[in-house]
Amino acid sequence: MCRWLPWSRWCLLALISMGLIGTLASFQLPAAILLGAMAAAIGLATCDIDLKIAPLPLNASQAVIGTMIAHSMPAALWGAMAAQWPLLLGGVLSVVVASYGAGWCLMRLKVLPGASALWGSSPGAASAMMFIAEAYGDDIRLVAFMLYLRVVLVALVAALVAHFWMPAGVSAATHHGVFVGWLQPRPWPATLWTLAVTLVAGWIGLRLRWPAGALLLPLGIGLLLQNLGWLRIEQPPWLLATCYVVIGWSIGLRFTRQVLLHAARAIPGIMASSLALLLVCAGLARWLTLEADIDPVTAYLATSPGGADSIAIIAASDPHVDMAFVMAMQTARFLVVLLVGPSLARWLAGPRQPAA
Repeated sequence: MCRWLPWSRWCLLALISMGLIGTLASFQLPAAILLGAMAAAIGLATCDIDLKIAPLPLNASQAVIGTMIAHSMPAALWGAMAAQWPLLLGGVLSVVVASYGAGWCLMRLKVLPGASALWGSSPGAASAMMFIAEAYGDDIRLVAFMLYLRVVLVALVAALVAHFWMPAGVSAATHHGVFVGWLQPRPWPATLWTLAVTLVAGWIGLRLRWPAGALLLPLGIGLLLQNLGWLRIEQPPWLLATCYVVIGWSIGLRFTRQVLLHAARAIPGIMASSLALLLVCAGLARWLTLEADIDPVTAYLATSPGGADSIAIIAASDPHVDMAFVMAMQTARFLVVLLVGPSLARWLAGPRQPAA
């Protein structure tokens, strides 16, 4: 497959993605576009398709998703979120402790060499953790494999949870106009202003070199402008669908045959720890449902460990999900991991010398 011309490989990936997306959408599975594209990319990556999403479309797609999240978080919700800060803090810290606890167990059992298991156990800030792991001499391929395998598992399980708990009559495939209303008239002035703000904010986020800046700065600026009444966020369905595909491909294409072979011995341990972490998060979600009267899908998506962009896409598939609560907990955990994650991982790993 490596001998194929690049355009023919992209066409093959697109055709397989369309088939899988259509199949998943027929079952009304939430985030069918994301999951179908991800599955197609994983399948072809293991066959050495030799494709990679360039930084520009990936960052632009993350910026669009950031603005989409902002659109789902109007100002009226922030008072209620502030009143729930103990709940948010408890949920965030519980997931962080469970994640690094699983990584520490893998390190002690020597499932992965060095402190790779600790860096790979981070429930968020994947790119930052890979860079830090490389600086400390750990195997970045194993760290990346562990992080993105969990992203795939989280996305798949979260989509299934959303599907089985979705109220009757709600079509996950058609929410946000993903398949319906593509040709309906759009308020183009608002759409163009939204696109301009999204791209400029994403570019600034990259220039500032913030981890996930392409996602978080459009989210923050979009929230600010929307809540001040200066911007009406409008995003055409075809743009959202395209971004879902790009993000799905970017995750799936990382699972090359070389990476899988390199990580073969560690796969059972990584899978076991990831599933154990998902069970812990499901237990935490159950507690939120019982103690705080939060609906099960919202609680599970809020506690899912990592993959904020994919979780946002899944949350957007169900209008009954409290998007504000989900993204508040996801964003808060991302910031906590970014601030304390590297120090916590180094402390758990013990004294180490940075790589030369």
